[in-house]
Amino acid sequence: MKKVLIANRGEIAVRIIRACHELGLKTVAVYATADAQALHVQLADEAVCIGPADPQKSYLNQPNILAAAANTQADAIHPGYGFLSENPDFAAACNDSGFTFIGPTSQVMQQMGEKSRARATMQAAGVPITPGSDHEFTTQTEGLAAAKKIGYPVMLKASAGGGGKGMRVIQSEAEFKAQFDLAQSEAINAFGDREMYLEKYLAQPRHIEVQIAADQFGQVAILGERDCTIQQHHQKVIEEAPAAKLDAATRKMMYTVSANAVKDIGYVGVGTLEFLYNGPKQFYFMEMNTRIQVEHPITELTTTTDLVQLQLQIAAGRPLPFQTTFIQPQRYAIECRVNALSAGQVTALHLPAGNGVRVETALYQGYRVPPYYDAMIAKIIVLADTRQQALAKLRVALDETVIAGIHTNLDFLMELIQEPDYIANQTNINWLDQLTQPITQHAVFTEI
Repeated sequence: MKKVLIANRGEIAVRIIRACHELGLKTVAVYATADAQALHVQLADEAVCIGPADPQKSYLNQPNILAAAANTQADAIHPGYGFLSENPDFAAACNDSGFTFIGPTSQVMQQMGEKSRARATMQAAGVPITPGSDHEFTTQTEGLAAAKKIGYPVMLKASAGGGGKGMRVIQSEAEFKAQFDLAQSEAINAFGDREMYLEKYLAQPRHIEVQIAADQFGQVAILGERDCTIQQHHQKVIEEAPAAKLDAATRKMMYTVSANAVKDIGYVGVGTLEFLYNGPKQFYFMEMNTRIQVEHPITELTTTTDLVQLQLQIAAGRPLPFQTTFIQPQRYAIECRVNALSAGQVTALHLPAGNGVRVETALYQGYRVPPYYDAMIAKIIVLADTRQQALAKLRVALDETVIAGIHTNLDFLMELIQEPDYIANQTNINWLDQLTQPITQHAVFTEI
């Protein structure tokens, strides 16, 4: 592997380019016309325009991406997250065209991407699951029948994706009829897939995800867990590692079932198993993400592991560098997602750095944020010895951050991390949406 094409944009494309360059790999950026001046285009060794702003005609355009890889003689394709990152047809097309796909096989991706099949696979591997639909569906009639069998409330989800796109909490048959078409349209626009599925809705759980890595030699490592409980409209806002509220016995159980499941399905690559945690020894599998996660930096900081480089090394056929299956997190990290609430030019920019503060972004002064893609424009990550110290560091970092020329959610984040329930870690996945005096950010865009 000598040259990698990054089939993505924004901060994750920048992140992958840097990891490639550190390993001595050449990089190829692809971009839509709206991203001609984007940072990932400027940092890559080569850049190829793959279509107009519409993601269906550019970042989801498989023939154009494969043609760009062929024309630049790339060896491998890294999909990042979102877009085509969990599309088994794209993974297969990459391999069929002679490119190494930086991720699991298309067969495993399809197995985990079909939510009902993934649930059945995990159940067979001994992983506890919540009640859900027996199979994916594309029509409202099928969905209504499944919801009646499961019992309301239910969670309607896009089969092909994550990040809140295509997701709705449904309380009744009437609400299902009102929401189904909207949710399915979101799924089609985000992932090019119309299949949906259902899960029983739990009212007050926490969202815990386990980071895994597996090589081509059957070795599996668990790199700690993350608490992604703070969500707004089913989209993650703040993530923490490790999960401070997770008891030790349940943590060990989560690690064990995750490692066993990964071995059972023959997974190769970096991935995440996501669970709903409802108290000691009460946790339920939601889904497996067969890609790098937005929140991967907090795991990198707490386990001193470069997960993107690890992806590249696994794809190149190298064994895992770890001597143990369970990599215990050290110290405490928190990440918050900075969203653009309007399009426009960044007229002034100051980002915090140093003393345990890390920023992932594709912003630069003078950059024009386009209105066509996800809202997330930066991630501010802090590392400290304890959760309270990390929160103090995050308050200082947010207070120091300046992004002028566009509206952002920085004020929202600052208010959020000073909420007494959040400081005390007394929250659940619905807490933010149910605040008596809600903190609003008036989002124009939606994030991955």
